[in-house]
Amino acid sequence: MKPYLRENKKWNLSEIPEATAYEAGFLVTRNAGWRNIRPVINSEKCIGCLQCYLYCPDGVIYKNNGKVSIDYDFCKGCGICKKICKLGAIEMEAEK
Repeated sequence: MKPYLRENKKWNLSEIPEATAYEAGFLVTRNAGWRNIRPVINSEKCIGCLQCYLYCPDGVIYKNNGKVSIDYDFCKGCGICKKICKLGAIEMEAEK
């Protein structure tokens, strides 16, 4: 069986959306308070590469003045953004 291959297209940073790709609706609900850790971005280390945006399974990371921000209302605290950040600009901290 031959695997499906996408077109190999080079993307510009300006082509990446600035916010989530969907609006909150029927199947999307706010975090109900069960998250025990959350990602925190160090804006001095962040260069705005948006790798965390691309890998976030919940689509809660967005651009804000060239840097990234997180919508904590919908973040589940999975830590994928921390693992993908090569600069160490994202740390996980205990929920307050």
